Amino acid sequence: MAILSEYEDDDQKKPSSSAQPARKTFNAALDPSDPLGFLEKVFEFVAKESDLFKSDSLVKDVNAVMRMVKDKVEAEEKKKKIEAVDKVEKKIREKAAAAPPVKKEEIMEDKEAETTSEVGEKGPRAPNETNGLDLDTHSWGQSLQEVNITVPVPAGTKSRFVVCDIKKNHLKVGLKGQPPIIDGELFQPVKVDDCFWSIEDQKSLSILLTKQNQMEWWKYLVKGEPVIDTQKVEPENSKLADLDPETRSTVEKMMFDQRQKQMGLPTSDEMQKQEIMKKFMAEHPEMDFSRAKIS
Repeated sequence: MAILSEYEDDDQKKPSSSAQPARKTFNAALDPSDPLGFLEKVFEFVAKESDLFKSDSLVKDVNAVMRMVKDKVEAEEKKKKIEAVDKVEKKIREKAAAAPPVKKEEIMEDKEAETTSEVGEKGPRAPNETNGLDLDTHSWGQSLQEVNITVPVPAGTKSRFVVCDIKKNHLKVGLKGQPPIIDGELFQPVKVDDCFWSIEDQKSLSILLTKQNQMEWWKYLVKGEPVIDTQKVEPENSKLADLDPETRSTVEKMMFDQRQKQMGLPTSDEMQKQEIMKKFMAEHPEMDFSRAKIS
């Protein structure tokens, strides 16, 4: 028994061959204004605690790590851009699918309104800075989702003196005991429960209308008013400005193609194909294109 215990003691004194080397802890904070200082601390720590800087291929190894990190970051950024564009495209497709079809009667009314306005002007007007129109008694602007109306009222006007009747297809606005300032059929239906109005500084009436069809620009506020040229409407720059140039270009192209489809006009890709075909036909007058179809 004595001999056995001596062997056991000898075994306990021997270091284990599978023991792991002690791990070192690196403590440093990254200052975004001084990234090189942080890297210098990293390299000092690695040089002190490892044999990396004794290697003849150190520069090659460090460059390989840098390229790997750069490629990974660029891949993540590209993935985020693609996801952002896919999200916008999905939202537009969902809204387009949910939008009610345009009736033939509505198309005829639009054409009639474009031909002449109540003030006798021919053709549509250029929109104002808010994609609407400034009139003598009121002004209005719009985004794809909402319509904002501003109606000046006498100073000190209280809400109890205001008449603002918002219906799905009709809007009536004015002051009690006086002829209405706005009274007519809206360009398109609105979500009445999501509409509201308020008095601003006791001198103007502000009205917000939420569109039912949020994929089309309004050509006028109520029937009988002057028509605007929706081809000159500007996108919502406040939101597009947040995107990088590549993503913004993709979204703007998508919005343009969507409007073109709604009006039965060719998309940007189709227009490009038509131009290429026309150029080819002009360069080869000896060929017969009488049965060619440009689409």
